[in-house]
Amino acid sequence: MDALKILSPIHKATRQIGLHLEQKTRRLGVSNIEGHLLTYLLSYAPCPIAELNRVFGLKRSTLTSILDRLEERRLISRTVNPADRRSWLVQIQPAGADIARRLRSVLEEFEAEIIGLLGQEDLRSFNRVMETIARVTAVELRDRS
Repeated sequence: MDALKILSPIHKATRQIGLHLEQKTRRLGVSNIEGHLLTYLLSYAPCPIAELNRVFGLKRSTLTSILDRLEERRLISRTVNPADRRSWLVQIQPAGADIARRLRSVLEEFEAEIIGLLGQEDLRSFNRVMETIARVTAVELRDRS
């Protein structure tokens, strides 16, 4: 059976990127998913746990375990959401922000290396594919409000 033309390469690239970044995130003292959460929080905190669930697609128990570990290490904090006292907001702490900024730098270098090997038309084509996937799936990962 032939491999899928779009999804198989995306899956393979996702796995390769994860393995490549794993050693770099470990040097910063976090796992890939912890680093991903911290970089997200650097841009969007404070944010509700429900948003993190939607964006990362993790089981609630898995997300809770990750947040527990990050909070124990004082990289994040959780507070009751003043707009909805039944939910929690996640805030990045200074030590977490430091790791997130360092990881962001690693990601920017990695992306620059990839872009440096591509032509502008390659990048435009890639962006068209990603925009088409977004249009076909019609899934909003982050609340725009």
